[in-house]
Parts: sequence; C-alpha cells; structure tokens
Amino acid sequence: MRLLFGMILGAALTVGAVFIADTAATGSTTTGSGSAAVDNRNMVNWDVVGDNVRVARERAREAWTRISHKIAG
Repeated sequence: MRLLFGMILGAALTVGAVFIADTAATGSTTTGSGSAAVDNRNMVNWDVVGDNVRVARERAREAWTRISHKIAG
C-alpha cells in the first residue's frame, strides 16, 4: 500500500513541478538567439495532456457504467 501511495505521490509531484516550471517560464520565444528560444520553451504540451485526461476519464466512466450494469442486471 505504501508503494502504491509513493508512486502516486511521486507522479503527482512530478506533474506539479513541471506545471509550475512551465507556468513560471516567461518571455518571448521569437526574439533573441536560438538558445534563448529553447530555454523559454514549455516542457509539456498541456493541450495534449488535457485531451489525454479527457479520453481516460471517458473510458473510465464507460467501464464503470458497464460494470455497474453487469452487477445490477
């Protein structure tokens, strides 16, 4: 149980740290040298993450509905 909790906590801390780092990244990526553009780039494409979370939530909801119908019927 502690192992599962540790894995979940580690994943949550990693995602939270990356989100904070991406939010804190300021500045224009179109000005300056090429290395400055790389330094200001986000680590994660949060639009893709949002789409993946939405799909996972829909699949979990469908699975829960299927399981509950099997139990009830």
